[in-house]
Amino acid sequence: MNGFRTAALMAAMITLFALLGNALGGQNGLIIAFVIAVGMNAASYWFSDKMVLRMYRGQEVGPHEAPELVAMVDRLRQRAGLPMPKVYLLPSEQPNAFATGRNPEHAAVAFTQGILRALPPEELEGVTAHELAHIKHRDILTSTIAATLASAITLLARFAIFVPIGGRDSNGGGGLQALLMLILAPIAAMLIQMAISRSREFEADRSGAEISGNPNGLANALLRLQNGAEHIPASASPSTAHLFIINPFAGRMGAIASLFRTHPPTEERVARLRSMTNRG
Repeated sequence: MNGFRTAALMAAMITLFALLGNALGGQNGLIIAFVIAVGMNAASYWFSDKMVLRMYRGQEVGPHEAPELVAMVDRLRQRAGLPMPKVYLLPSEQPNAFATGRNPEHAAVAFTQGILRALPPEELEGVTAHELAHIKHRDILTSTIAATLASAITLLARFAIFVPIGGRDSNGGGGLQALLMLILAPIAAMLIQMAISRSREFEADRSGAEISGNPNGLANALLRLQNGAEHIPASASPSTAHLFIINPFAGRMGAIASLFRTHPPTEERVARLRSMTNRG
């Protein structure tokens, strides 16, 4: 299923690139944008995880640099039946985390410096188990490709500001189309992100709670992380917000932005986790 979603995502991104290229440069623009989109898809498959980690200045750590963290990841990944992922630290004070990679054999879990300071061990275990669940379910490839291609589409759409209104024809249709694409392409990218993100978070919460054996630990962590995201600014890109366990822009969610949530409401996630404890 995730393989199909990844292929559909790539096809959707190629289509959006082609439409935007056609809006900006006619047939030649369409061809150029199509070639760029195909190249971006190939690069995203092989290198999207490295792109995202480099974007956040992630540094890989091992047993010598972060012995307790690496030991915890190792212990939980054994419970999940997974190969050992690489472990990265991000120089951000906002408490957050995400997983990335193209498959369980080539995966990484990234933690901000802030999350290591904010969470007690049992809550950090819950967060780690959640991210390992994403790896186990093979969500990470689709999510990481969405992040890199959404970034590229947004940048390409912004090139429309260099196209004169009416640039393609005398009645201004080309300029109007370019203006529409400038507005619609980033929204389309956000909708694709939203479509692949919300349901998978519930499933990763459930599986993560099973891996850690402590639904309350993850529930408490989500509440603490939500509070952190609301009060500590994020040095993150909106195109990668869906990767994180909690939306890093939770503190900036206005009425319009809330329509494009990349995560389910934290209160609903917590309620589902609490119900797992009650059933137990």
